[in-house]
Amino acid sequence: MARRVRKAVFPVGGMGTRFLPATKAMPKEMLPVVDKPLIQYAVEEARAAGIEHFIFVTGRGKAALEDHFDHAPDLERTLRERGKMAEIEAVTAWMPKSGQVSYTRQQEPLGLGHAVWCARDLVENEPFAVILPDDLILAKTPCLKQMVAVHTEVGGNVVAVMDVPREHTKRYGILDVEFDNGRLARAKGLVEKPDPAKAPSTLSITGRYILHPEVFEHLDRQERGAGNEIQLTDAIAATIGTVPFHGLRFEGQRFDCGDKVGFLHANIAFALARPDLGDQVRAVLRELAL
Repeated sequence: MARRVRKAVFPVGGMGTRFLPATKAMPKEMLPVVDKPLIQYAVEEARAAGIEHFIFVTGRGKAALEDHFDHAPDLERTLRERGKMAEIEAVTAWMPKSGQVSYTRQQEPLGLGHAVWCARDLVENEPFAVILPDDLILAKTPCLKQMVAVHTEVGGNVVAVMDVPREHTKRYGILDVEFDNGRLARAKGLVEKPDPAKAPSTLSITGRYILHPEVFEHLDRQERGAGNEIQLTDAIAATIGTVPFHGLRFEGQRFDCGDKVGFLHANIAFALARPDLGDQVRAVLRELAL
């Protein structure tokens, strides 16, 4: 049986230039979907999967993100004095406990692989998860929880995957599939952003990973890949043959919140799924459609 996954890495050092001017003074991970920032969805998903240690790889200008995972005494005192207990619950109930959150900085934007490598001393020698908050997933069973269940069975590296149109393969890491039962695919290779004509499949990685610590041995080499960046997919590919590698077609809907239209789509979908908002949002959509 595979070792339990207790730690999760959140690469949150990016500048969010696609959402300027909103992200000029606010981390992109703090952009709200309905009434909750993207990073909170990611942490809640991790906690639902049994994660106990939350590791943020940050950059400059991320103080608001760090403050979000701390108590706000003045706010909490004011809410308590006004008897707003539901609001106090909303700002405190989901918070990790003291000692469960760690921060480290990615001082140069050298790619996702480099961001994950920056967390190596905090992860140590055990399997760990990586969650990209830009990839928001609406699911009855949280995506990472689905992946942890699979990892318990197969071990090694497990990534969340989805089928994409062939012309979109140049946007993703693509699996070279050895076996596929429709839900779980065993891969013999992995290619970062291949030309559609050369892509080994259309099965692409989305922003959820469970990784064996051997991946750090390859990230240590700091080798540049696609886009002249240190690619996480290259390090994962280098472990194939010694570490099992599987892609899970997760149950749920993924939204690319690094894209403006994807972000708006996520807001609508998550609002529609809310019992307290769904009917009102449907009415607004009907009005706008006229």
